[in-house]
Amino acid sequence: MLQALSLSLLLSLVIQWILWAVAALLHTEKFYDLAGSGTFLLLSHLSLRWTGTHHFRQQVQTGLITAWGVRLGTFLFLRILRDGHDRRFNKVRDNPGVFFVYWTMQGIWIFVTLLPSLMLNLEKRNKPLGLTDYCGWTLWLVGFLIEAVADQQKWSFKADPDNAGNFIQSGLWAYSRHPNYVGEILQWSGLCLSASSVFSGYQFLSVISPIFVWFLLSYVSGVPILEREAMKRWGADPGYKRYVQQTPVLWPVRV
Repeated sequence: MLQALSLSLLLSLVIQWILWAVAALLHTEKFYDLAGSGTFLLLSHLSLRWTGTHHFRQQVQTGLITAWGVRLGTFLFLRILRDGHDRRFNKVRDNPGVFFVYWTMQGIWIFVTLLPSLMLNLEKRNKPLGLTDYCGWTLWLVGFLIEAVADQQKWSFKADPDNAGNFIQSGLWAYSRHPNYVGEILQWSGLCLSASSVFSGYQFLSVISPIFVWFLLSYVSGVPILEREAMKRWGADPGYKRYVQQTPVLWPVRV
Protein backbone atom coordinates (compact mmCIF):
# COMPACT_ATOMS: atom_id res chain seq x y z
CA MET A 1 0.00 0.00 0.00
CA LEU A 2 2.79 2.44 0.84
CA GLN A 3 4.24 2.03 -2.64
CA ALA A 4 0.86 2.76 -4.22
CA LEU A 5 0.38 5.79 -1.97
CA SER A 6 3.82 7.10 -2.95
CA LEU A 7 2.92 6.64 -6.60
CA SER A 8 -0.32 8.53 -6.04
CA LEU A 9 1.53 11.47 -4.52
CA LEU A 10 4.08 11.50 -7.32
CA LEU A 11 1.37 11.33 -9.96
CA SER A 12 -0.56 14.15 -8.33
CA LEU A 13 2.54 16.36 -8.33
CA VAL A 14 3.66 15.50 -11.85
CA ILE A 15 0.24 16.31 -13.27
CA GLN A 16 0.26 19.70 -11.55
CA TRP A 17 3.80 20.45 -12.72
CA ILE A 18 2.96 19.65 -16.34
CA LEU A 19 -0.13 21.85 -16.20
CA TRP A 20 1.84 24.57 -14.42
CA ALA A 21 4.18 24.74 -17.41
CA VAL A 22 1.21 25.25 -19.74
CA ALA A 23 -0.43 27.79 -17.39
CA ALA A 24 2.83 29.73 -16.96
CA LEU A 25 3.32 29.95 -20.71
CA LEU A 26 -0.23 31.18 -21.21
CA HIS A 27 -0.21 33.40 -18.08
CA THR A 28 -3.56 31.99 -17.01
CA GLU A 29 -5.10 30.34 -13.98
CA LYS A 30 -8.37 29.52 -15.71
CA PHE A 31 -7.95 25.76 -15.54
CA TYR A 32 -6.27 25.61 -12.10
CA ASP A 33 -9.35 24.46 -10.17
CA LEU A 34 -10.52 22.24 -13.00
CA ALA A 35 -7.12 20.53 -13.00
CA GLY A 36 -7.40 19.97 -9.26
CA SER A 37 -10.84 18.39 -9.50
CA GLY A 38 -9.75 16.26 -12.44
CA THR A 39 -6.74 14.95 -10.53
CA PHE A 40 -8.99 13.99 -7.61
CA LEU A 41 -11.13 11.94 -9.98
CA LEU A 42 -8.15 10.34 -11.72
CA LEU A 43 -6.45 9.22 -8.50
CA SER A 44 -9.71 7.94 -7.02
CA HIS A 45 -10.49 5.75 -10.01
CA LEU A 46 -6.90 4.61 -10.50
CA SER A 47 -6.61 3.52 -6.86
CA LEU A 48 -9.84 1.54 -7.27
CA ARG A 49 -8.42 -0.24 -10.30
CA TRP A 50 -4.98 -0.95 -8.82
CA THR A 51 -6.23 -3.51 -6.28
CA GLY A 52 -9.07 -4.81 -8.43
CA THR A 53 -11.29 -5.58 -5.43
CA HIS A 54 -14.17 -3.18 -6.19
CA HIS A 55 -15.93 -3.76 -2.87
CA PHE A 56 -19.26 -1.95 -2.56
CA ARG A 57 -17.85 0.44 0.04
CA GLN A 58 -15.00 1.35 -2.31
CA GLN A 59 -17.36 1.92 -5.22
CA VAL A 60 -19.63 4.18 -3.18
CA GLN A 61 -16.63 6.16 -1.89
CA THR A 62 -15.27 6.64 -5.40
CA GLY A 63 -18.72 7.55 -6.69
CA LEU A 64 -19.16 10.26 -4.04
CA ILE A 65 -15.76 11.75 -4.87
CA THR A 66 -16.73 11.71 -8.54
CA ALA A 67 -19.98 13.55 -7.81
CA TRP A 68 -18.09 16.12 -5.73
CA GLY A 69 -15.40 16.62 -8.37
CA VAL A 70 -17.73 16.93 -11.35
CA ARG A 71 -20.04 19.41 -9.62
CA LEU A 72 -17.41 21.60 -7.99
CA GLY A 73 -14.96 21.45 -10.89
CA THR A 74 -17.65 22.47 -13.37
CA PHE A 75 -18.93 25.23 -11.09
CA LEU A 76 -15.48 26.73 -10.51
CA PHE A 77 -14.58 26.55 -14.19
CA LEU A 78 -17.80 28.29 -15.22
CA ARG A 79 -17.25 30.89 -12.53
CA ILE A 80 -13.77 31.81 -13.71
CA LEU A 81 -14.99 31.96 -17.31
CA ARG A 82 -17.68 34.39 -16.14
CA ASP A 83 -15.35 36.50 -13.99
CA GLY A 84 -12.36 36.31 -16.32
CA HIS A 85 -9.84 35.83 -13.53
CA ASP A 86 -9.26 34.52 -10.01
CA ARG A 87 -8.21 37.22 -7.56
CA ARG A 88 -5.98 34.74 -5.71
CA PHE A 89 -3.59 34.85 -8.66
CA ASN A 90 -3.45 38.59 -9.35
CA LYS A 91 0.19 38.83 -8.20
CA VAL A 92 1.09 35.26 -9.13
CA ARG A 93 0.16 34.36 -12.70
CA ASP A 94 3.05 36.40 -14.15
CA ASN A 95 5.62 35.05 -11.67
CA PRO A 96 6.48 31.48 -12.78
CA GLY A 97 8.35 30.63 -9.58
CA VAL A 98 5.54 31.59 -7.22
CA PHE A 99 2.99 30.13 -9.64
CA PHE A 100 4.89 26.82 -9.43
CA VAL A 101 4.50 26.83 -5.65
CA TYR A 102 0.73 27.23 -6.01
CA TRP A 103 0.50 24.27 -8.38
CA THR A 104 2.76 22.18 -6.16
CA MET A 105 0.63 22.96 -3.11
CA GLN A 106 -2.42 21.87 -5.07
CA GLY A 107 -0.79 18.50 -5.74
CA ILE A 108 -0.08 18.04 -2.03
CA TRP A 109 -3.59 19.20 -1.08
CA ILE A 110 -5.12 16.63 -3.42
CA PHE A 111 -3.08 13.78 -1.98
CA VAL A 112 -3.61 14.64 1.70
CA THR A 113 -7.33 15.26 1.23
CA LEU A 114 -7.76 11.98 -0.66
CA LEU A 115 -5.63 9.95 1.75
CA PRO A 116 -8.47 8.11 3.59
CA SER A 117 -10.17 7.24 0.30
CA LEU A 118 -6.90 6.11 -1.29
CA MET A 119 -6.24 3.85 1.68
CA LEU A 120 -9.75 2.46 1.44
CA ASN A 121 -9.48 1.74 -2.28
CA LEU A 122 -6.05 0.14 -1.85
CA GLU A 123 -7.24 -2.09 1.02
CA LYS A 124 -8.03 -5.66 -0.02
CA ARG A 125 -9.76 -6.48 3.27
CA ASN A 126 -13.48 -5.94 3.45
CA LYS A 127 -15.99 -5.69 6.28
CA PRO A 128 -19.80 -5.67 6.30
CA LEU A 129 -21.36 -2.23 6.01
CA GLY A 130 -22.13 -0.68 9.38
CA LEU A 131 -23.14 2.47 11.22
CA THR A 132 -19.80 4.15 10.51
CA ASP A 133 -20.37 3.84 6.78
CA TYR A 134 -23.91 5.14 6.85
CA CYS A 135 -23.03 8.04 9.17
CA GLY A 136 -20.10 8.98 6.95
CA TRP A 137 -22.14 8.90 3.76
CA THR A 138 -24.94 10.88 5.40
CA LEU A 139 -22.46 13.51 6.55
CA TRP A 140 -21.08 13.69 3.01
CA LEU A 141 -24.59 14.16 1.59
CA VAL A 142 -25.39 16.96 4.03
CA GLY A 143 -22.11 18.68 3.14
CA PHE A 144 -22.68 18.19 -0.60
CA LEU A 145 -26.14 19.77 -0.42
CA ILE A 146 -24.92 22.68 1.72
CA GLU A 147 -22.05 23.46 -0.64
CA ALA A 148 -24.12 23.09 -3.81
CA VAL A 149 -26.97 25.24 -2.49
CA ALA A 150 -24.60 27.92 -1.15
CA ASP A 151 -22.73 28.09 -4.46
CA GLN A 152 -25.96 28.37 -6.44
CA GLN A 153 -27.34 31.04 -4.13
CA LYS A 154 -24.22 33.17 -4.53
CA TRP A 155 -24.14 32.60 -8.30
CA SER A 156 -27.78 33.73 -8.62
CA PHE A 157 -27.12 36.72 -6.35
CA LYS A 158 -24.22 37.92 -8.47
CA ALA A 159 -26.14 37.32 -11.69
CA ASP A 160 -28.80 39.83 -10.61
CA PRO A 161 -27.82 43.35 -11.80
CA ASP A 162 -29.66 44.84 -8.83
CA ASN A 163 -27.09 43.24 -6.52
CA ALA A 164 -24.06 44.77 -8.23
CA GLY A 165 -21.55 45.92 -5.61
CA ASN A 166 -23.49 44.34 -2.74
CA PHE A 167 -22.64 41.38 -0.50
CA ILE A 168 -24.84 38.32 -0.09
CA GLN A 169 -26.51 37.80 3.29
CA SER A 170 -29.52 35.70 2.33
CA GLY A 171 -30.19 31.98 2.22
CA LEU A 172 -27.47 29.88 3.81
CA TRP A 173 -25.29 32.99 3.84
CA ALA A 174 -27.51 34.37 6.60
CA TYR A 175 -26.24 31.64 8.93
CA SER A 176 -22.57 31.50 7.94
CA ARG A 177 -20.32 33.91 6.08
CA HIS A 178 -18.80 30.92 4.28
CA PRO A 179 -21.41 28.12 4.13
CA ASN A 180 -19.79 26.58 1.05
CA TYR A 181 -16.68 25.89 3.14
CA VAL A 182 -18.83 24.30 5.83
CA GLY A 183 -20.13 21.93 3.18
CA GLU A 184 -16.63 21.18 1.91
CA ILE A 185 -15.34 20.28 5.38
CA LEU A 186 -18.37 18.09 6.11
CA GLN A 187 -17.94 16.16 2.86
CA TRP A 188 -14.32 15.19 3.48
CA SER A 189 -15.07 14.46 7.12
CA GLY A 190 -17.81 12.09 6.02
CA LEU A 191 -15.55 10.33 3.52
CA CYS A 192 -12.86 9.93 6.17
CA LEU A 193 -15.40 8.47 8.58
CA SER A 194 -16.78 5.94 6.10
CA ALA A 195 -13.29 4.92 4.95
CA SER A 196 -12.24 4.29 8.56
CA SER A 197 -14.60 1.30 8.66
CA VAL A 198 -11.79 -0.94 7.40
CA PHE A 199 -8.79 0.87 8.87
CA SER A 200 -6.25 -0.54 11.27
CA GLY A 201 -2.96 0.68 12.71
CA TYR A 202 -1.23 3.52 10.85
CA GLN A 203 -4.19 3.94 8.50
CA PHE A 204 -6.00 5.94 11.17
CA LEU A 205 -3.37 8.65 10.64
CA SER A 206 -5.37 9.60 7.55
CA VAL A 207 -7.71 11.50 9.87
CA ILE A 208 -5.34 14.34 8.96
CA SER A 209 -7.43 14.74 5.78
CA PRO A 210 -10.50 16.60 7.17
CA ILE A 211 -8.28 18.43 9.68
CA PHE A 212 -6.08 19.61 6.82
CA VAL A 213 -9.11 20.74 4.79
CA TRP A 214 -10.49 22.64 7.79
CA PHE A 215 -7.14 24.28 8.54
CA LEU A 216 -6.50 25.21 4.91
CA LEU A 217 -9.90 26.81 4.43
CA SER A 218 -10.01 28.46 7.85
CA TYR A 219 -6.50 29.86 8.11
CA VAL A 220 -4.69 29.76 4.75
CA SER A 221 -6.38 29.98 1.35
CA GLY A 222 -10.07 30.37 2.10
CA VAL A 223 -11.59 32.44 4.86
CA PRO A 224 -8.65 34.83 5.54
CA ILE A 225 -8.37 35.94 1.91
CA LEU A 226 -12.11 36.44 1.43
CA GLU A 227 -12.55 38.19 4.77
CA ARG A 228 -9.75 40.67 3.95
CA GLU A 229 -11.26 41.40 0.54
CA ALA A 230 -14.71 41.86 2.04
CA MET A 231 -13.41 44.31 4.63
CA LYS A 232 -11.71 46.35 1.91
CA ARG A 233 -14.93 46.54 -0.09
CA TRP A 234 -17.60 46.86 2.58
CA GLY A 235 -15.75 47.54 5.84
CA ALA A 236 -17.26 51.01 6.13
CA ASP A 237 -20.78 49.79 5.29
CA PRO A 238 -22.99 49.71 8.43
CA GLY A 239 -24.98 46.83 6.93
CA TYR A 240 -21.85 44.77 6.46
CA LYS A 241 -20.69 45.57 9.99
CA ARG A 242 -24.01 44.25 11.33
CA TYR A 243 -23.69 41.17 9.14
CA VAL A 244 -20.21 40.44 10.51
CA GLN A 245 -21.37 40.95 14.09
CA GLN A 246 -24.47 38.78 13.73
CA THR A 247 -23.23 36.01 11.40
CA PRO A 248 -20.53 33.47 12.35
CA VAL A 249 -17.48 33.23 10.11
CA LEU A 250 -17.85 29.51 9.44
CA TRP A 251 -19.90 27.23 11.69
CA PRO A 252 -23.48 28.55 12.11
CA VAL A 253 -23.31 28.69 15.89
CA ARG A 254 -22.37 31.37 18.38
CA VAL A 255 -20.20 30.27 21.31
